[in-house]
Amino acid sequence: MSSALSFLAQPKVASEYLHHHLVNFTAGTGFINIDEIVVSWVLAGIVLFIAWRVGRRLKAGAPSGVQNVLETLVEFANNQTTSLFPRANDPLVGPMALTIFVWVLIMNAMDLVPVDLLTTIAQLIALPFGFAPPEVHWRPVPTAGLAVPGALAISVFLLTIVYGIRFHGILGYLKRLVSHPFGIYMAPFNLAIGAVEGLAKPLSLTLRLFGNMFAGELIFILIALFGFTWWALPIQGLLGLAWRAFESLIIVIQAFIFMLLSIVYMAMVSDTESH
Repeated sequence: MSSALSFLAQPKVASEYLHHHLVNFTAGTGFINIDEIVVSWVLAGIVLFIAWRVGRRLKAGAPSGVQNVLETLVEFANNQTTSLFPRANDPLVGPMALTIFVWVLIMNAMDLVPVDLLTTIAQLIALPFGFAPPEVHWRPVPTAGLAVPGALAISVFLLTIVYGIRFHGILGYLKRLVSHPFGIYMAPFNLAIGAVEGLAKPLSLTLRLFGNMFAGELIFILIALFGFTWWALPIQGLLGLAWRAFESLIIVIQAFIFMLLSIVYMAMVSDTESH
C-alpha cells in the first residue's frame, strides 16, 4: 500500500501528508497544473494509440478482445446518442459523446492507483533536475481538480453554441435566444433566463464531476494515513479494497452522467420546440 511506497521525503505528519497530496505540481506562478496536463494527455495518447492499432487490424466477424471492447464502447455511446438526440446518426454528437465518456472514464480511473505511487515516480524523475522530493507534488486524478472538469464543461458549452448556430443559423440562433421561452416581447427576461441557464450548465457539469472525484481522492488519502502505524496496516488494506470496489462504480457513473448531460445539452439547442 501507500506506506510501503513512501521511501522518499513524504511527510510523516498526518496534516502535512494530507496537504502534500492535495497540492498540484505547478509551473510559473502556479496557474498551470503540470500534473493534470501530463496525466490527461498521456491517457488520451494511450487511448488514441490503442484505437489506431486496433483500427489497422479490424476483423469483420471475428473481432479480437480489444476490438470487442472498443466496439462495445462505440455502440454504447451511439445508443445513448440516438435515444436522446432528435436526429440520429449526427456526425458530431456521437463522436463527441464517445470522446467524453472514454476520456473522463480513464481520467477518473486514475483514482484507483495507489496514493503514493505516481507521486513517488514523479519525485524520482524530478530528482536529477534539482527538485527536492518534498517540493514535488503530483495529483494523479485530473478530474479531482476544478481545472479539467471546468475545461471539459466549457468545451461542451461552446460546442452547444456552435451547434446551435450550425443547426438554426446565426439569425435563427439569436432569435431563439431573445424569444425563448416567453416570446419576442419578453426579450429582456428571455435573455436573463438564458444567461442563468447558460452559466448553470457548465457549472453543474464541473462541480458534479469535481465534487465526486475529489471526495473519492480524499478518502483514499485518509485511508493511506492508516499506514502511519504498523498495527493499522491490515485495516488499511481492507478499507482500501472496499473503497476501490465502491469507487469503481462512481468512476463509471460520473463519466456516464457527464456524457449523458452533454448529449442532452446538444439536443436542446437543436430542438425546434420550446422546452
